[in-house]
Amino acid sequence: MRIGLKLFAAAGATLLTPLCGFMPQAADKVGADFIVTAAPVYAGLKELRGEERFPRGAQLLLVHEGKTAPLVTGFAATADADVSFDGRLVLFAGKKTTGDPWQIWEMTLADRSVRKVIVTTADAERPFYLPGGRMVWAERTTYGFQIESAEDGDNPHEAFLNPTAGPGTLALTYTRASAFPTDVLADGRILFESGFPLGQGSTPELYVMYADGSGVEAYRCDHGRARWGGAQLASGDVVFTHGASLARFTASLAHEAPVDAPRAQYAGEVAEAASGDWLLSVRTAASAHYAIELWNPEAHAQSGAEKLEAVLAMSGKDLVQPVLVAPRTPPRRFPSGLHPWNYANLLALDARLSLDGDLIQKPASVRLESLDSAGHVVVKGAAPVEPDGSFFVKTPADQPIRFLLLDGKGAVLRRERGWFWIRSGEQRICVGCHAGPACSPENRVPTVLLRSTTPVDLSGASGALDAAIQNQPGGGNAR
Repeated sequence: MRIGLKLFAAAGATLLTPLCGFMPQAADKVGADFIVTAAPVYAGLKELRGEERFPRGAQLLLVHEGKTAPLVTGFAATADADVSFDGRLVLFAGKKTTGDPWQIWEMTLADRSVRKVIVTTADAERPFYLPGGRMVWAERTTYGFQIESAEDGDNPHEAFLNPTAGPGTLALTYTRASAFPTDVLADGRILFESGFPLGQGSTPELYVMYADGSGVEAYRCDHGRARWGGAQLASGDVVFTHGASLARFTASLAHEAPVDAPRAQYAGEVAEAASGDWLLSVRTAASAHYAIELWNPEAHAQSGAEKLEAVLAMSGKDLVQPVLVAPRTPPRRFPSGLHPWNYANLLALDARLSLDGDLIQKPASVRLESLDSAGHVVVKGAAPVEPDGSFFVKTPADQPIRFLLLDGKGAVLRRERGWFWIRSGEQRICVGCHAGPACSPENRVPTVLLRSTTPVDLSGASGALDAAIQNQPGGGNAR
């Protein structure tokens, strides 16, 4: 559908001009108008170092019926378009003057009116609409980009499902490393990229969290190759790039699957047309510029002869972030279960389980560590681990944490590779220690809950160390 866009195009028809390298026959296959970001230089993955992806500026271009035009006029730079679920509005990052920070703006396509949505002192980039009248974006901080959420301002009478997840601005990520959103999934979770191990690593990896920042986890735990630029298809699969190839996550597999696409360099963030064709940002070599090309994976699977088909190219410019201007099904709205506490609870069902190999030696205790404001490791305390591998603890909220499993003498048997966080009031259950999101628990009551339904307090809120661990073998050394 192009209803809203046709109104916009009619109002600004004098701005539409043919673009060098535009292929109308291929564009017709897309079946909708689309928006791309054009930039002299696109420095992909710089966001994971808290740096600028468009060091020489950028401009959003609207592609409509064989012609192109700037989506927005009167701005020094624009990028990062996201179209609303009804196809009428566009969120984008923009700078009115060159010296301004990136801020979040919204355009109404019918009349081209623009309003500022988010005002910050630092760069605010890569916005996405969330269901329920909210939005999410990345904001530059001392620790690189961190993800935040707030109302999008389009429905002031929206009833929030939980006051702890709105209204107002809500920080969603709590590590000392960059996190950058790439999509909002159909189930309402936010897909984002960060380094692996989370909070300290440098290998790009894809993670998910709920719209209130809870439930953070790697999308898949077959870590190793760098992957970024994830976007979800209508099938539910998530397609992403390794740079020189594409791959996907699909529900039936606990690991990634390759996409048999033509050899090229892909910027990521695929846009899927109603026909099933993919709009891709592609270049033939590191010295070339990215162009927009079309590819049909089903036709390729049937004949093996389907090749990339050029849609849009521009001399001296990288064309990235293709997004269709069309209505789409809104994601599910997430009913937040957070509470206004300064702590969270975590139940581990069997800490011995891990994709790295199950522990043969039974851990005697688990130690919780955090990071202070200077990045120093702080030991928060320890708790006993039951013979079946279960433990139940109260943790500090909204800060980096990690767990270490200890033997009876206090020696470390296994430690988490990176850091994660638990939101204020979150009640979280983990199957095992890095067991992966595809691992399901056994149908049994964990021993720790048969012993007590009160978690061991490792939150640090009371200032007292846990007395229970002192009664365990080696308890005095387990801290």
